[in-house]
Order: sequence, then structure tokens, then C-alpha cells
Amino acid sequence: MRIQILGAGKMGSFFADILSFEHEVAIYDTDPQRLRFTYNCIRMSDPEEIATFKPEILINAATVKYTLEAFNTVLPFVPESCIISDIASVKTGLKDFYEQQSRPYVSTHPMFGPTFANLSNLSAENAIIISESSHMGKIFFRDLYNSLKLNIFEYSFEEHDETIAYSLSIPFASTLIFASIMKHQEAPGTTFKKHLNIARGLLSEDDYLLTEILFNPYTPDQLKAIRKELASLLETIENRDSDTMKIFLEKVRYNIH
Repeated sequence: MRIQILGAGKMGSFFADILSFEHEVAIYDTDPQRLRFTYNCIRMSDPEEIATFKPEILINAATVKYTLEAFNTVLPFVPESCIISDIASVKTGLKDFYEQQSRPYVSTHPMFGPTFANLSNLSAENAIIISESSHMGKIFFRDLYNSLKLNIFEYSFEEHDETIAYSLSIPFASTLIFASIMKHQEAPGTTFKKHLNIARGLLSEDDYLLTEILFNPYTPDQLKAIRKELASLLETIENRDSDTMKIFLEKVRYNIH
């Protein structure tokens, strides 16, 4: 199969690597310098080259800020029969975009960002396939994610956003609050250092990505729940209420069991 990838960043290069052994792969990026780190595939920096390649499936791995812009740049050179797809962690605007297209599409979210995941062993990681996607597109990505031993879930666009608000917005917000009041310590404890490493990894991500995930319309309710629990914990600590603290800790242990 002829597969066109947009974006030679971490995820674009990763998909090019794993797909190029069984498919004919081309990768396009507006910055030719980024293409230096790709191999075993056709490198493109001019969108008109895509017309000659005639891809059967297009995987948009551009940074989330430029996902729609990348589509609009290359679609004039993509065959009408080509399945178009994205792997964006933020689906804002994509449902409306796809509904306006005549081409089949598939939207997925591999939830193993290269910052934290061990890309050589993804058996503990997850991926979401959007249920509104075309049948053949879903088959392609299901086969691909199965080959990577990912745990696959199928959600609608709306269910995806709800899930992301819970699974990403909560840890993102908690980590950012931790980092915002952090003071450098000469001898930090183990737990502090683990939180610090998470914060550094998170803040190495693109600002637009962090902003869009936190601006998910389902995020405020999650943050209100955190605020409520934090207020309750603060009251318990101020009152030195051992019985209430014991109940709280038991609830937390049950939640993570």
C-alpha cells in the first residue's frame, strides 16, 4: 500500500519507520531539515510531489496546531479515493472538517506520546479509533495498532473528548499546579523527583497542544472535582482530623486499586 505521512516530527517519523518495512511510504514536511532523520521512505518538501506518489492512505501527523492547515495544503494533490486520517490528540474541528470531505476518513489517537512511552514496547499503552470513521480506515489502523500490541478502544468524537478530559486534563492540570508552586530543593525526596521528571516531560510538549487539551470543553468539570476534593483535604488537614483523613485515604486506595 502507498502511504503518505504528513509531518516528520516524532510521531510522523515513528509511523514512517514501522510502516516502511511492509508498505511504500512517503513523508512530507515543509522543513526539509527535518527529513534528514527519516529513512527507508520517499522524502518530500513540495506538496505537488504527492500527486505523483498517488497515496492510498494519508496519515496526518503534523503538530496539532497545524493539523487542519496541513490537510488543506495537500488535499488538492491527493486522489479522491485516498483514505485521509489524523492521529491528533485534540480533535477540535476535525469532525466538521471530515463531514465536509468527499474522501473516506479515519481518525485515531495513539495515546503513547513519545515523551513518556517506551516505543519499543507498547503493550501497556492504548489507542483510540473514532467510531464514525470509514470501515476500511478502521481496519487499517486496527491491524496496525494490533501489530504494536496496543490496547484498542473505539469511541465517537464526543466520547473521545470526554475521555481525554479525564485521562489527560486531570494529570496535566495537577502537574502544572505542582510545578507552578515548586521551589528548588537541595535534597529532594524520591516522590518529589518523580513529580519533577513528569513536569519536565510535560512542559517539553508543544504549548498549543497543552492549551488545547486543557481547553477541552469537558475539562472544567474535571477541575471543579479536583477543587472540591482539595478544599475537603485542606479542611481535614487544618482540623487535624485523623478519622476523616483515614476515610479519605481508604477512598483513594480503593479508586486506584
